[in-house]
Amino acid sequence: MAITTAMVKELREKTGAGMMDCKKALNEVAGDMKAAVEALQKKGVAKAAKKATRIAAEGITRVAVTKGNACVVEVNSETDFVAKNEIFRDFVQEVADKALASDLQGGVNGEDVDTLLEETGLKDELIDKTATIGEKLSVRRFAKVNGDMVVCYIHGGGRIGVLVAASGERNDANKEALNNVAMQIAAMNPEYISQSDLTDEEKAKQEEIVKESALNDPFSLPKPILSELINKALEERWSEEDKAIYEEKKSKMNFLPNFLSDDAKNALAEISMNAKEKIYENKIFSGLVNGRVNKRYKEMCLYDQVYVRAEDGKQTVSQYLASVDENLKVTDMVRFEVGEGIEKKEEDFAAEVAAQMNS
Repeated sequence: MAITTAMVKELREKTGAGMMDCKKALNEVAGDMKAAVEALQKKGVAKAAKKATRIAAEGITRVAVTKGNACVVEVNSETDFVAKNEIFRDFVQEVADKALASDLQGGVNGEDVDTLLEETGLKDELIDKTATIGEKLSVRRFAKVNGDMVVCYIHGGGRIGVLVAASGERNDANKEALNNVAMQIAAMNPEYISQSDLTDEEKAKQEEIVKESALNDPFSLPKPILSELINKALEERWSEEDKAIYEEKKSKMNFLPNFLSDDAKNALAEISMNAKEKIYENKIFSGLVNGRVNKRYKEMCLYDQVYVRAEDGKQTVSQYLASVDENLKVTDMVRFEVGEGIEKKEEDFAAEVAAQMNS
């Protein structure tokens, strides 16, 4: 039976063995796929398939840059030890280079990864590297930016990779400013460049989050509102013991939650939520919400964040960029942190050893 390229590819994907090993095994069993898999398993060549269900949450990020374009990739391994392996690091850089050279745009959620692996030959290389290194490896995601200027920043040996694109004049001062902004993004992890990037839906969502969190933490509410809620709790919900605690500690309201029972605090939060429509109409509450929403924006939006190297401790990133060049504007940014969002397996080595001994 003639052994086709498709058959070799299928066997590689099933076993993770090298191309020549797969071709030889198929020839030995006259193209019987099941028998070829068994043959490779007996030889100990089928490495990658055994690791398919493992969790790869370590790894590194790498970047590739050309004039006006940049790409960052995240490739995962099972252990930090392998993430320091030069073979692995060279492979990750190859992924970054090929991703930048491709027409694919990628994305923060893994868009276009499968297409990239298929179109560039990286899929076969990934199988080979998995077999060679002995751990599950995974090309998780890549993303690109482009602009008049692009800069990149790698932090922690590859734990965090950042790209920044900007419009403005290409010069050393602007490049230095963008490098500083890239470090800001690595440290402070903004979700948006500016408030103008938030949709009305997102703004409404943030406002609702602030409102709900305030009501669920009644002791953070303005005192006039809190007092009304406590009076209702005293009348309807609190136990005699909690009432006594309140009478004893009410002069030190800030410390009261430390003494009340969990039932009392939960009851107060429930009363607060039940009265939310009335509380929403309170002008004092509206002021609190506006203040907290603006505080959230300062955390979420790059331009509103305090510049981490500000000498006065107040200058925002927007003000910093304007002080360098009023025409310098960040147009895009990407921040990858290795393993973010991946649920890591909790290892119990004692139990694992015991299981192996029992088996």
